[in-house]
Amino acid sequence: MKGQQKYIAIALLTLLWSCELDGGDTEGISRITYFPDFDYKGSSVMLAPCGTPVADPGVTAKENGVPLEVTTSISALISGGTVPSVPGTSDRYTIGYTATNQDGYPANTSRVIWEACTGDLVTSIEGLYTSTVFRDGVSGAQYTNMKYILIRKKPGSSNVYQISDCIGGWYQLGRALGDAYLAPGLEITPNNIATNSFTFGGNPRVLTFGGPVAPQSLTVDAATKTLVLTSKWDNGAGTIYTFVATLKQVSI
Repeated sequence: MKGQQKYIAIALLTLLWSCELDGGDTEGISRITYFPDFDYKGSSVMLAPCGTPVADPGVTAKENGVPLEVTTSISALISGGTVPSVPGTSDRYTIGYTATNQDGYPANTSRVIWEACTGDLVTSIEGLYTSTVFRDGVSGAQYTNMKYILIRKKPGSSNVYQISDCIGGWYQLGRALGDAYLAPGLEITPNNIATNSFTFGGNPRVLTFGGPVAPQSLTVDAATKTLVLTSKWDNGAGTIYTFVATLKQVSI
């Protein structure tokens, strides 16, 4: 997938005023600088089963057809790490690519790799999910089938799960505010998945806004590959919102 080439005209205007020497001259200089143009190898979003070696296909960058050096960085959603992650551990990895043109102007792009274990929703609730959320009974197109919410086993635990956003991505995805508005921290321990008996722990909060999130219930329907998580958020300003997130498991 080839990125769209971008360029701007940089106008360098030099006004030379010298009444004593020559009565004043004005010189205008302009030229074009081309921003790096990225070309993805493979898709900009990749899904991979957990425990499978994940190789970054990389990108190339050119400035008006001339190859440029590309530097990379990597960050994880729930925990730090590199690609591939620890086998059996799910996470979202964002790989950032940067290239700088000959005039010193940088450009950036990124690739997201979702590495997820897919639970059977009978013995495990792990998985990658799309999310449709209602807040106080109200939703809309922007809060429907949002991509993605991740549920994984807590590293080092056999029966405790972590969810990337316990209000289903309402602010992070629906409002497009980004990771700074996630509500992470919820830990879910199944007592009996079949009877929807769970114990909630951790310290879930909405990051930038602040305020605790109190999980109310979690129901699992293995036949439809669906979870429904209900939570209440106290925004600290006298308002409590109820979020009902319907999570549909994605096959990887």
